[in-house]
Amino acid sequence: MAVEPPSHSVERSLRRAGATLVAGVDEVGRGAWAGPVTVCAAITGLRKAPAGLTDSKLLTQRRREELEPVLADWVHAHALGHASPRECDELGMTAALRLAAVRALEALPEQPDAVILDGKHNYLGGPWRVRTVIKGDQSCIAVAAASVLAKVRRDAMMADLGEAYPDFGFVDNAGYPSPVHRAALERLGPTEQHRLSWAYLDELPEWRHLRTYRETSADPGEQLALGF
Repeated sequence: MAVEPPSHSVERSLRRAGATLVAGVDEVGRGAWAGPVTVCAAITGLRKAPAGLTDSKLLTQRRREELEPVLADWVHAHALGHASPRECDELGMTAALRLAAVRALEALPEQPDAVILDGKHNYLGGPWRVRTVIKGDQSCIAVAAASVLAKVRRDAMMADLGEAYPDFGFVDNAGYPSPVHRAALERLGPTEQHRLSWAYLDELPEWRHLRTYRETSADPGEQLALGF
């Protein structure tokens, strides 16, 4: 079944309710073993989207990289925020996502009146006025733009890290689970770019002593083991 192209319908609804400046927000890196979690906030207005814009996960790497500079010029404004691997460990994924999102929103030249957040869970919270939209990266133009910008920029960051950690295959896997990544972890152990509170360490007998824990209950987003 073909996916309907994203539209401005949610943004128009928020504008009718009184918002004048609306940002779309999406994240990438939530399920990675290594690297930051990255959030992009994008303000697009109500202009027609560039051809082919949709959720970054539905696009090939080549198409994402072609769209990224087009989107960077087309949006009214955009900004990225990151939460480091250590912040993900210390705060948990929900709080790390919020930290990265606040950093992105506060880096915009103007603060939005409302935020369209991809997914069903409002990890951002107050004082932001948030509308959550399941599969918003497929249905909302601003969120789709944010998803592509976030994905391409984080992938580039991880490719740069791959030069320092060539055995882990960051150029290809962007810090996510992969056979190459798993084999390097078993052989070399985690680097300073790895999240040490994630459950994959439980399956590495030689390195499981490095796993860290917080006093609060475990966040489901962190329980990503070696199986994939």
